[in-house]
Amino acid sequence: MQRLIHKIKSFFSASDSDLSFQSPSKLKIIDRKQHGISRKQIDKEALDVLYSLKRAGYEAYLVGGGVRDILLGLEPKDFDVVTNAEPEQVKAVFKSRCRLIGRRFRLAHVYFGRNVIEVATFRGDGEGRQSGNRKQVNNTRAVDDSGRLVRDNVYGSIDEDVWRRDFTINSLYYNIRDFSVVDYADGMTDLRNGQLRLIGDPETRYREDPVRMIRAVRFAAKLGFEIEPRTKAPIYELGHLLKDVSHARMFEEVLKLFHSGVAIEVFEKLRHFGLFTFLFPQTHHLLSQESEGFPRMLVIEALKSTDARIQAEKGVNPSFLFAAMLWEPMLQRMEQHLAEGFSRQDAMFAAANDVIEQQIYSTSIPKRFISQIKEIWSLQFRLLNRHGNRPQKLSEHPRFRAAYDFMGIRVAAGDDSLKEVFDWWTEYQNLDAVDQVAFANDVEKPKGRSRRPRRNRNPYRKRSHGRGDQAETVSSDDA
Repeated sequence: MQRLIHKIKSFFSASDSDLSFQSPSKLKIIDRKQHGISRKQIDKEALDVLYSLKRAGYEAYLVGGGVRDILLGLEPKDFDVVTNAEPEQVKAVFKSRCRLIGRRFRLAHVYFGRNVIEVATFRGDGEGRQSGNRKQVNNTRAVDDSGRLVRDNVYGSIDEDVWRRDFTINSLYYNIRDFSVVDYADGMTDLRNGQLRLIGDPETRYREDPVRMIRAVRFAAKLGFEIEPRTKAPIYELGHLLKDVSHARMFEEVLKLFHSGVAIEVFEKLRHFGLFTFLFPQTHHLLSQESEGFPRMLVIEALKSTDARIQAEKGVNPSFLFAAMLWEPMLQRMEQHLAEGFSRQDAMFAAANDVIEQQIYSTSIPKRFISQIKEIWSLQFRLLNRHGNRPQKLSEHPRFRAAYDFMGIRVAAGDDSLKEVFDWWTEYQNLDAVDQVAFANDVEKPKGRSRRPRRNRNPYRKRSHGRGDQAETVSSDDA
């Protein structure tokens, strides 16, 4: 009954909101003299796609983040194209260079070596037009009981497509025919005012695609924009909808959030809106019980390190991010296993398995990254042993540098017990090979555990040894 009431409420509120947005007086055509977009700022591959579609007789526009970033004076990361050509028609234009992907949203990817230009067909709002060479199943739009959009392959015109986009600042179309910018939703005004605003009724749009909530957080942090009040209000209550998003998609969204170059701002905003708990529930639980700044400071230092690497145009590894986020939950679980009598190594790996298994209920983690996370954690304990030839072997480990950096953020977060060890490894890496050997030999050898005498594993040798002793005893008695 509550779902039914919600659907009725959403229908009327969405209708009213859409009507207010879709007023014809909102449409603005901004000619090339009034905006700052130049074709020199657009990738050659994107221009190639735009002009190829134009020559084939189709409409073609640059849309989304590429247009937004150019207008803000930023360097775009990617360029998306939208057209009235259906996916199969796009493939006919680009032939072997094009691959069709997606069920929920049918898209065309046009390949230029490693570069990919994504081409989408204008979305419609009704049942869509029927094409003779397309199956009916691909020409429908459907939502589930919670209002989440599960299929949206209704094709339409640019007048309809704009209302299927998420934020006004992402709904600006650059027309390759006359180089104008088409603005239906007053996106240019929001860009000038530094405001992030959803198109349509916010609650309905969030229910259609819950990921829009974390996209709002990412854009607000990245661009320094304020989230418009009506857009902001439902986020506090609808975070639980993220549980229905596929775990693989959530993994990709987490990387976009924390590899955006403004990870600390993203982290604080996610906690402010109550969304962080749906991304890293175990970490969120410990954050509510933090002691002397842990684990919050560890997370902050890890994100600060990640931001610095991105700003310096260095590579970042997802395994480092997840190792930092899940370190404290792993330590807590490890203590439980140690109390149960596990050895330190067994306790660490058992805890790692427990924590990662729990995490993948929120975000998937590819297997290659799982193994790297465990290696980073394992090396935190192995780096403590620095005598003899161990430092050389450890420094050759493929995950050594990540583990060393991880120890660095632990020290920066306030773990003073590791400072001496971290400084030692810092100095060790600055020495040449000969000095490294001498430097390692100067380290006091750790006291080993008392070991029981090794028992002979060969039962036959043991038996013969016993017989010899017995023979000697007999002979001495006879004497």
